[in-house]
Amino acid sequence: MKVLHIDSNHSLLINQLNELGFTNDEDYTSTKSAIEAKIHLYDGFIIRSRFSIDKDFLDKATNLKFIGRVGAGLENINCEYAESKGIKLIAAPEGNRNAVGEHALAMLLSLFNKLNKANKEVRNGKWLREENRGIELDGKTVGLIGYGNMGKSFAKKLRGFDVDVICYDIKPNVGDENCTQVSLKEIQEKADVLSLHTPQTQLTKQMINADFINNFQKNFWLINTARGTAVVTKDLVAALKSGKILGAGLDVLEYEKSSFENLFSNDKMPAAFNYLIHSENVILSPHVAGWTIESKEKLAQTIVDKIKAKFC
Repeated sequence: MKVLHIDSNHSLLINQLNELGFTNDEDYTSTKSAIEAKIHLYDGFIIRSRFSIDKDFLDKATNLKFIGRVGAGLENINCEYAESKGIKLIAAPEGNRNAVGEHALAMLLSLFNKLNKANKEVRNGKWLREENRGIELDGKTVGLIGYGNMGKSFAKKLRGFDVDVICYDIKPNVGDENCTQVSLKEIQEKADVLSLHTPQTQLTKQMINADFINNFQKNFWLINTARGTAVVTKDLVAALKSGKILGAGLDVLEYEKSSFENLFSNDKMPAAFNYLIHSENVILSPHVAGWTIESKEKLAQTIVDKIKAKFC
């Protein structure tokens, strides 16, 4: 079987596929149209997020048996159409779930202890202790929306704290020893912290909007290591200004290009984003929650293992 790789990944992916007898070609620079012109030659296709795999692309992939996406989500692929053509879709959420759980916890503890603000002040010669008095996580209720690989990882990280962890998920019976599954209404009634762990779907796009935020009984903290499209940024900013949201840790933004490699499609900075970058109670990172040295290897290994299980 011939496999085309259009994004660079950990070297073990190609090395192990070679050992399994696959022929591997790499093309990290050609345009989408150039890839489309030769995709009929390949049985397999490995991508991260370089471009979308739409119906036109899939129609040209006449011999394609699988698409491996070295990451957690498949939103850049027309999954329904691919599956109708008998193409196996392979993702690797198991590969970076630990990294995402650790990153979410790091953001939360940094917000509670004002580390972002304090670090900047000390570097500028300011030694303000009372102004940087933090709060403790113990005694809080942490609400998770989405309880798959990423949500479960974050809940596991919280086991060392005296917290109540609750989750909402569209699938029934996903709760476990680390988290109690509840209704969305109960999340909004009880949560001191809201952490998002959802894929990008029509249900989750712009889910965190003004109405959703204002239905929370408490003022709360928001962590988003999922997808930027889940949060309406201008509504988040309004809630930060009013104090309804006490602080936010954002690894993803609605302004990201679909490739996740760039932030804006033009040089114009939205007013809401300008507010975020100047807010002392907001921590930002460039979509790297699942982007560790270890996860790079785990993601690649997960893809190899799944291809091997299906095709060898």
